[in-house]
Amino acid sequence: MEEQKMNLFALLIGIIPVIGWGFFPTISSKIGGKPSNQIFGATIGALIIAFVVFIVTGCGFPMGWNLVFGILSGCGWGFGQIMAFKGYSLVGSSRVMPITTAFQLIVTALWGAFALSSWPGIGHKVIGILALIVIIIGATLTTWTQNKENTNVSALKKAVIYQLIGVIGYWLYSAAPQVENLTWAKGFVPRTEPMSGLQAFLPQAIGMVLIAIVYSLMKIKEENVFKEAVSYKQIIAGFFFGIAALAYLVAAQPQMLGMSTAFVISQVNVVIATLTGIYWLHQRKTSKEMVATLIGLALIIVAAAVTAFL
Repeated sequence: MEEQKMNLFALLIGIIPVIGWGFFPTISSKIGGKPSNQIFGATIGALIIAFVVFIVTGCGFPMGWNLVFGILSGCGWGFGQIMAFKGYSLVGSSRVMPITTAFQLIVTALWGAFALSSWPGIGHKVIGILALIVIIIGATLTTWTQNKENTNVSALKKAVIYQLIGVIGYWLYSAAPQVENLTWAKGFVPRTEPMSGLQAFLPQAIGMVLIAIVYSLMKIKEENVFKEAVSYKQIIAGFFFGIAALAYLVAAQPQMLGMSTAFVISQVNVVIATLTGIYWLHQRKTSKEMVATLIGLALIIVAAAVTAFL
């Protein structure tokens, strides 16, 4: 009975990232503002959550190279999210989220397979590559439009390019804390001990805020986001991201769901993000486009599960 309660508790924790990350892009889009407003407020919100977690848990603050790579990780997320926000402003979050998710899954899987040897055999690699192709097909289906003449093709292409650029940042977000797992880096990057997910949370949030401030300063001649109320309203969206990130770190622990299961469950957030964008933000699709979108989302989630459990 106690084990069943623990499994249920772990599952409930694992669902929190689905909700938090699922509603994050929709809430941010609903609040409004430019990408600079969105990234500034969202990262401040995430920093507040990270600081509260640091104080409450007493998890410790990493120093040395751990701190450097934690901050770099956060900078990577901030850069990737700026590109995502730019995409939202062009074609809406319901179209961008599946594309962003697909690119993240592809890059993360390839990084794990070839840098961390998570796909050890030829069979694993073949199945993994086929799964990545399915992810691409799924993302393509979510962007399919029935009436081409009513679609801004150039805006969609520009949004896709932003996501291709932004995925470099998302890769850095997941890869930087894993540097100690690379054989070639063990002699190059001295460390005292690997940092836990909770220890990495605050440095990551600091990196997120740093990249947001740099980006906002670059735009300050056009808009002063530090003086605009909408920037601080975006802190609410940042709370959703921060709580989801915290729950994912907890759920991914071996005694909870484990990394693979927590990762797969978290990817369901793309369904919530896409559907809330369509219905809450009125990013309408025809019935045929909705069918294509739902099929595409299903393909992305199933293929993500395959890559995670190889």
